[in-house]
Amino acid sequence: MKFLAVLAAVVLFGLVAVSCNDDDDGGGGATGAAADIAEERGLSDADVAAALKTYVPSGQIDEYITFASGGQSGQVHVIGVPSMRLLRTIAVFTPEPWQGYGYGAMETEATLDGGNGEAINGQEPIDLNWADTHHPALSETEGDYDGQFLFINDKANSRLAVIDLRDFATKQLVRNPVAVVDHGGTFVTPNTDWIIEGGQYGTPPQGEFASLDQYKDEYQGLVTFWKFDRAAGRIDEASSFAMQLPPYWQDLCDSGKLVSEGWVFCNSINTELSTGMTHSGEQFEAGTAANETDYLHAINLNKAAEIAAGGGTEQVNGFNVIPLQTSIDEGLLYFVPEPKSPHGSDVTPDGKYVVVSGKLDTHANVYSTEKLIAAVEAGTSDTDEFGVPVLKMEDVLEAQVELGLGPLHTQFDNQGYAYTSLFLDSAVARWSLGGDSTPEGQEPWQLVTTTPVQYNIGHLVAAEGDTVEPDGRYLIAMNKWAIDRFFPTGPLLPQNFQLVDISQGGETMPVLYDSPIGVGEPHYAQMIKADKLQPWLVYPVGTDPGLMAGWDQDPAAAISPNAVLTEQEAGVTRDGKDVTINMTVVRSHYTPDLVEVKQGDHVIWHLTNIETTQDATHGFTIPGYDINVSLEAGKTVTVEFDATQAGVFSFYCTEFCSALHLEMMGYFTVEP
Repeated sequence: MKFLAVLAAVVLFGLVAVSCNDDDDGGGGATGAAADIAEERGLSDADVAAALKTYVPSGQIDEYITFASGGQSGQVHVIGVPSMRLLRTIAVFTPEPWQGYGYGAMETEATLDGGNGEAINGQEPIDLNWADTHHPALSETEGDYDGQFLFINDKANSRLAVIDLRDFATKQLVRNPVAVVDHGGTFVTPNTDWIIEGGQYGTPPQGEFASLDQYKDEYQGLVTFWKFDRAAGRIDEASSFAMQLPPYWQDLCDSGKLVSEGWVFCNSINTELSTGMTHSGEQFEAGTAANETDYLHAINLNKAAEIAAGGGTEQVNGFNVIPLQTSIDEGLLYFVPEPKSPHGSDVTPDGKYVVVSGKLDTHANVYSTEKLIAAVEAGTSDTDEFGVPVLKMEDVLEAQVELGLGPLHTQFDNQGYAYTSLFLDSAVARWSLGGDSTPEGQEPWQLVTTTPVQYNIGHLVAAEGDTVEPDGRYLIAMNKWAIDRFFPTGPLLPQNFQLVDISQGGETMPVLYDSPIGVGEPHYAQMIKADKLQPWLVYPVGTDPGLMAGWDQDPAAAISPNAVLTEQEAGVTRDGKDVTINMTVVRSHYTPDLVEVKQGDHVIWHLTNIETTQDATHGFTIPGYDINVSLEAGKTVTVEFDATQAGVFSFYCTEFCSALHLEMMGYFTVEP
């Protein structure tokens, strides 16, 4: 649809010409040309309007930035809105050569190694080189995005990542030592004190072996609360803890806010405790959908954190875990029946309601958090088969809104509307909230309109749509199928992100743009106002990105002790078989440009890009040694390896940086 951008420019030119030359036939000619183009291409007025709404002229910046999970790519995608331009892919769990992530730079190698963690069940640890990223979360202050950090989970290996948004780079990976797989991460509490990692499938503790015949007794569910140290910019693993849950399949979580702050709400499926066709006689998809209801988990996080800090945990694989019976005895966990097979628990901006939709139901079920807290205080004698208190659905339910087939996830705007994805109907439903948030002229808790999207929408994201102050304006439908939307690139088709205009309210909600995402299957995204992000344009010369955490308090703390700040400091030194190279990098040469070692030497190579100009990025690679690093302006990188291969290797700059880019090279000779 890039031709629409061109058309928009033509139309804008024509409009300007008309306004400036009311009596000049030339102005009318420009308008006529635009009309001819629209007619030739079969474009409607709505097409032209959509093009104008999404066109961002060269040199202008998108109003919003969307961070989308990269699915099987293991990364995070940065997308501008309304242009829908892919601005960057952030390397997270998977080595990525353009950014030199995992190809020799010690800082990124150490980050990736942190994600390997301790092996589950005492087995020999293995290197994990891929991930299935699902749910990114922006850091919050008082329930609103603050633009400082981004978190993302790896469902396949139960890992979390911390990304610093000053340089859009991954700083920490942690692997959950008590979980095998997760899904409901990485939602944050309103001040980013905790990062919530919901579980997924029931497993024995630590992934130990137990037959599925022993499912009820030997399997468990989990939710993990990772303590985030904002000053350090890192997860504090020692202060984090998990809660053992019944062996249902826990799904997505959301944190309470304002009146419900301190509570966490998680979906679950498989209250049937289905174990598949071999053991229970039913396939999982049928066995897990037999009951009419599953359980919404309501967790008193404030109280759970006190119990964990006070020693009310057991050590499992070196990690703090609150046993299920402790949660029951201390009143940390409550269940509420919810429609079968739910896939979203979304808290409204005022914190008063939790919206739950069941994939096999047609309603958005709205639970009152105030009623829930009152029901907890009143007490209940009902429990599930594991002894967890079960609150009566009618005591907590506020409303049911009929939406359509396959409701999944819900986001919110600043006009009092909610937006729910309808997977089976391939549509976005707009419906009115109740209470103090009902839109003017609308009845509370009513479906207002639906907009078709293409096709099978999963998640959706509205501008700041899960904060205490959503913006409205735009919504992205994250569609799983893209049949007939783009050129077919063989049997594997991209996902389709469709931009929807939600600014007008009422029944007007047009699709503006189709954007193919051909780099894995994204699942969820968050959209932040661009002016909340304050990325660095260059690193202070000598910066080690791994040391940035304390930069605001002490800028010198980020300067690497191995930084080579001037060409006079550059050179090669030998200590026995250890060879250290101190190298400066600048347009268009390396200093030194000749490095001579002997086969078997241990090489420590410090490189500093001493440029101070924005976008003056250089690369560095040594053919045959699988080394490739990116050196943005001011950055210091250390590479360490053994010179096992004899020969002559021409190292060179991989980033086209100047007129003499091809001459920016040197020789690394390894004498046999």
